[in-house]
Amino acid sequence: MADRGFTDQLKGKAKEVIGEVSGSDRIKANGLAEQVIGKAKEVAADVKDAMEDVAEKTREKLNKG
Repeated sequence: MADRGFTDQLKGKAKEVIGEVSGSDRIKANGLAEQVIGKAKEVAADVKDAMEDVAEKTREKLNKG
């Protein structure tokens, strides 16, 4: 299973909350950064899936014609 960024987003959210509760701006910032990385991985995986779908549909059309 490909990494779709969910784990990074979850860990990042946990760090953000820990930073918020403990008053640590550094931990909170690290958590927010990790969430952004996770979201970027999610978007990249979605784009990859969409491109694979387009490629498959193109192959099907070329094979029919």
